[in-house]
Amino acid sequence: ELKPQCVVQAINELVKDGIFVTEVGQNQMWAAHYIRCKRPRTFISSGGLGTMGFGLPAAIGAKVGCPDKEVWDIAGDGSIQMNIQELATAVSNDIPVRVAILNNEFLGMVRQWQELFYNKRYSYTSMKGQPNFVKVAEAYGALGIDVDRKEDVKDAILTAMKSDKPVFIDFKVSK
Repeated sequence: ELKPQCVVQAINELVKDGIFVTEVGQNQMWAAHYIRCKRPRTFISSGGLGTMGFGLPAAIGAKVGCPDKEVWDIAGDGSIQMNIQELATAVSNDIPVRVAILNNEFLGMVRQWQELFYNKRYSYTSMKGQPNFVKVAEAYGALGIDVDRKEDVKDAILTAMKSDKPVFIDFKVSK
């Protein structure tokens, strides 16, 4: 299985001097644990009890403000859908942000709390029926990359970093 921690660690390893933005949820926690920022103001998050959908617009703003930096949004498959239409802003304004979607087909943090504190009474956390993020990216004119094997993680990240377009990488991670 592809673990989300593996993805975030690989981004940390390959992006030497970047800006990292998070959505809200488990992706935010993994980014906080595994991204090692070397400079101030290079980890941007809405913080505790933040807003789902924060990451993509914040990443676009960070890239506009620091066009020479590599900017990555560490996103969950639920959070990215809150403002996914902002991909049009990135494409139409030639803003090459990279979005690593940690796709576990759940609202992961909510599900985790339901598992730990509510006797596994799951309610409305399944994200089955979500869009194909690669096709969504391509429909907007961005680059979409699908990854479901650990051995493909680094190549996908390097491919994204070479692109002059915005990029969605749909990392199919363990549930």
